[in-house]
Amino acid sequence: MKKVYANASEALDGAISDGMTIAAGGFGLCGIPELLLEAIKDSGAQDLTFASNNAGIDDFGIGILLQTKQVKKMISSYVGENAEFMRQYLSGELELEFNPQGTLAERMRAGGAGIPGFYTKTGVGTVIAEGKEHKDFNGETYILEEGIFADLAIVKAWKADDTGNLIFRKTARNFNVPAATCGKICIAEVEEIVPRGSLDPDAIHLPGIYVHRIIQGKHEKRIEQRTTRKKEEA
Repeated sequence: MKKVYANASEALDGAISDGMTIAAGGFGLCGIPELLLEAIKDSGAQDLTFASNNAGIDDFGIGILLQTKQVKKMISSYVGENAEFMRQYLSGELELEFNPQGTLAERMRAGGAGIPGFYTKTGVGTVIAEGKEHKDFNGETYILEEGIFADLAIVKAWKADDTGNLIFRKTARNFNVPAATCGKICIAEVEEIVPRGSLDPDAIHLPGIYVHRIIQGKHEKRIEQRTTRKKEEA
C-alpha cells in the first residue's frame, strides 16, 4: 500500500468532504498538523466538526478554518487565545462541546480502541454532567462519556518511515497519538521520512497500522505566547 504522498492536498484527495468529524492532534500551536489544516481550508469543505484540544489562534491552526466559516462545531477542552472562536460562539454561529482535558484525550483513546463509552468522576456535579447518564460504583458517582469515532484524523509527527511508523518529538506528542487512532483514515504530516528499518522499534510512539497516508513538509513552528524578561542593565 502506498502511504507516502507528495503534498497535503494530494494526501487529502478522496478523504475530505462536507459534514465530516475530524480529530486533530496538537496542543496550543505545539505539534499541530498545520499543512493539512491549510489544505482542508483550500479544499472548501464545509460544516466540519473538529475534535481538538483547542482551536489554534486567529490566523493559524484551526483558527484559519474558523475565519472561512468551515467549522460547524468544536469538541474541545480549551478555547482561549482565539478571538474569532469567542465571537462565533457568543453569536451562536459555532457549536461548542466542552470537555475536561483528560476526558477529551480518553474519548479519543476509547474510540481508537473500539470502546463506545466509559464512566468517569470528572465533571460530576457540573454543567459537563448535564444530560449524561450517572451511575454509582462503590459509593461514588460517575458519568458516562462516549468515545470519539472520527471520519478523519490529522496529526503532526517528527519522523516516519514509509510504512507509517511515527515518532513524535517531546511535548508535540500530546494529543497526536489518541487523535490518530480514533479516525477511520489517519493522515500524518512529518518533518522527515526515513528509510524503512532505520527507526528503533522501542522508540516508535504510533505503529504504522494506524496511519494510512504520510506527507513530508516544512513547518512554521510558531510560539503561541512569548514571555521574556527585561535586559539587565550593566
